[in-house]
Amino acid sequence: MTIQVNDSAPDFSLTDDSGTQFTLSEHRGQRLLLVFYPGDDTPVCTAQLCDYRDGIEAFSDLGVQVVGISGDNTESHRKFREKHDLPFVLLSDPGLAVAEAYGCKGLMGMKRGVFLLDEDHVCRYAHVETVAVFRRKREELLRVIETI
Repeated sequence: MTIQVNDSAPDFSLTDDSGTQFTLSEHRGQRLLLVFYPGDDTPVCTAQLCDYRDGIEAFSDLGVQVVGISGDNTESHRKFREKHDLPFVLLSDPGLAVAEAYGCKGLMGMKRGVFLLDEDHVCRYAHVETVAVFRRKREELLRVIETI
């Protein structure tokens, strides 16, 4: 089941690309954009995350921290992040338990999804793609964030 707007975000702990534990509840007080994506170094995922990278100042200016999540392991994330100079953390969800809690687990792996959490980690925007080749572009997300 996908979390809906106005739902409290399910808490989770995952390992980031540097091997550090990231626990959602420890980031209360921060607005977060959780970006679920199928895999490192795939064409659509790379385009999506590089698009967000190129607009990171705009996200920061709106007080939003971007967090990427996929089923890839931490070493894959580290290489992917370095290769594309991604300025945000990438979390490893190897069993897709967090993806499932957010409605982003599909029959063939992780679905692409984007969730904006406010400072209290209430979901203010939620979108899960029905087809993996589609993605939410930076401009669209920034417009949504500006209106919230």
